Amino acid sequence: MDERPILVELREGYRVITLNRPQRLNACTEGMLTALNAALAEAEADKSCRALLLTGAGRAFCTGQDLTDRLAKPDENVVGGAQEYFYNPLIRKLRALPFPIVAAVNGVAAGAGANIALACDIVLAARSASFIQSFARIGLIPDSGGTWTLPRLIGPARARALMLLAEPLPAQTAEDWGMIWKAVDDAVLVAEAEKLCTHFAAAPSDALAFIKSALDAACDNDLATQLDLERDLQHAASLTADYAEGVRAFAEKRTPKFTGRTK
Repeated sequence: MDERPILVELREGYRVITLNRPQRLNACTEGMLTALNAALAEAEADKSCRALLLTGAGRAFCTGQDLTDRLAKPDENVVGGAQEYFYNPLIRKLRALPFPIVAAVNGVAAGAGANIALACDIVLAARSASFIQSFARIGLIPDSGGTWTLPRLIGPARARALMLLAEPLPAQTAEDWGMIWKAVDDAVLVAEAEKLCTHFAAAPSDALAFIKSALDAACDNDLATQLDLERDLQHAASLTADYAEGVRAFAEKRTPKFTGRTK
């Protein structure tokens, strides 16, 4: 059994979660996914946590499922079970967390590992990193939300080619295509990710949660429905203490001191 497959570090206003199976390029096992889901639940329950940094130990972010952990048998659908009990709840939790998640992709992100990264709010990648929808190489289809997320990020033509060909996409190309926020020099990846989390730790957290909700809903809403949602969320935001502080700070020409999420 892996010792501490997930590392959690508490910072001022945010948490750092590190996938910690570097000897296996952070490939996922049931134990690792269980620990990761638990770490996300703990972060959500911590009202002082206003952002999350997700990265990998060693030379990879995550290479997806560890195939030695769940080898398929002819009469047992173990892969489908992994989706139902581990990966799908993980992606749903990542999308639903009420604070920003920054992925620092420090190396290859392949298979489910790529789609876990893309489920985060902001993705930074080292220039040496790459993203691979590697499923077709072993006779599977992209999962962990990949078939939903990737076409919305880069368009159906590019998503289709990446998934059918299972070729690696360099980090710089991922940035150029709008798949990730930025590709940065390897040496500054962690510092840049920490800078973002420090920013979010001092931001109006309820407003950021409302922004995430609005953006997620926009994928399926028509304009009229989205306008109604914006109205409702704007009303809710206007009732928060952080909004009142933002208005006071603007009037007083000073930097606002936001107190964070209340829900």
